Amino acid sequence: MALRLKTLYNETIVPQMTEQFQYKNIHEVPKVTKITINRGMGEAATNAKSLEASLNEIALITGQKPVVTRAKKAIAGFKIRQGMPVGIMVTLRSERMYSFLDRLVSLALPRIRDFRGISPKSFDGRGNYTLGVREQLIFPEVEYDSIDQVRGMDISIITTAKTDEEGRALLKAMGMPFRDQ
Repeated sequence: MALRLKTLYNETIVPQMTEQFQYKNIHEVPKVTKITINRGMGEAATNAKSLEASLNEIALITGQKPVVTRAKKAIAGFKIRQGMPVGIMVTLRSERMYSFLDRLVSLALPRIRDFRGISPKSFDGRGNYTLGVREQLIFPEVEYDSIDQVRGMDISIITTAKTDEEGRALLKAMGMPFRDQ
C-alpha cells in the first residue's frame, strides 16, 4: 500500500527539516510515532446502544477496533461505579496512522463549517499536538443517516519532536492547516 504522506515525509520533509533545524543526523528529525483517538462517553454507563454505535463509528473512521475505557473509581456524584464504561479510545501506528493523518488533513478538516485553520497553540510543550473535533460528520466514512447523536472526539498526534517549534514545523510540512495569529 503506497502511502502518500510517508513518501512525502521521507523524500521532502526530512531534508527540509534537517536544513531548517541544522540536524547532524537524519534520526534527529522528528517524526509522528502514533495517533490516539479518544471519546469520552458519559451516557455509556446507562445507554449500551450509544456505546455500541460509538464503537462502530470510530472503527469505521480509523479502520481499527477501539478499546472500551472503564472507570477506575466510583464517583457517586456522577452515578458511576468502578468498572463502568466511560469512553473509548484507539491508538494508530505505522500505515494506519499515516493513512488516517492523510485523510484528516486532506478530507476531514476542510469539511468543518467556517473553517479557518486549527489553533497552533494546542501543543503540550514537547511537540505533541491535540485537536478536539466537535462532530464525527466531518469524516467522509460516516453517513448522516447512520448516526443517532452528534458526538465529538479528541485526536492526539504524538511526535518525537523535542520542542513545540519542531512539532509545529513537522505537522505544517505534512499539510496541517494551522491558522495565522
